[in-house]
Amino acid sequence: MPRATPPDPPEVVENPQLSDVFEIMTRAVFQAGVSWAQIAKPWDAYRRAFDGFDVNRVAQFGDADVERVLAEPGILRMRRKVAATIKNAAALRDLVKEYGDFHQYVASFSDYNAIVKDVKKRFSFMGDMNVWYLLFRLGERVPRFESWVTTIPGDHPRMREMVDLARATGRSAEATDPDSAGDE
Repeated sequence: MPRATPPDPPEVVENPQLSDVFEIMTRAVFQAGVSWAQIAKPWDAYRRAFDGFDVNRVAQFGDADVERVLAEPGILRMRRKVAATIKNAAALRDLVKEYGDFHQYVASFSDYNAIVKDVKKRFSFMGDMNVWYLLFRLGERVPRFESWVTTIPGDHPRMREMVDLARATGRSAEATDPDSAGDE
């Protein structure tokens, strides 16, 4: 049986809006622990289920909305990830009230490790890999992939494809020093 063609690697989003930040964060949450293809193929279902990634609307979701999302064909039926997505919408809404936008929030930190620590504290299901993925996709400064990925157990071919695409198109915001921790 032939293997399915993997989905195209996700691209860096230029001039991201709040809905882009939320969509990328949500994708990171749902991709964790499953194949990228399992999430990428039905991604339109996630857009429908989470109201086009409108942060203010999703932040108001209640129990009936959780059930509606879980019933949406194509959605990974993991209540904890749906609940995390709703919580993340509320946290993003609060972050924007405090900082103005996500870019200003990131710019308020002196180094990459401080950003990672705060994102992991503010948001649900956002571990080290998800934070790097989120920041990379948003064009924010991250450590060079080759040095950073050694800190994360496992093989990450889809992340490599995403990085290679961004580099080939001149859209990678990685630190230029291969040994940098991203704190320049």
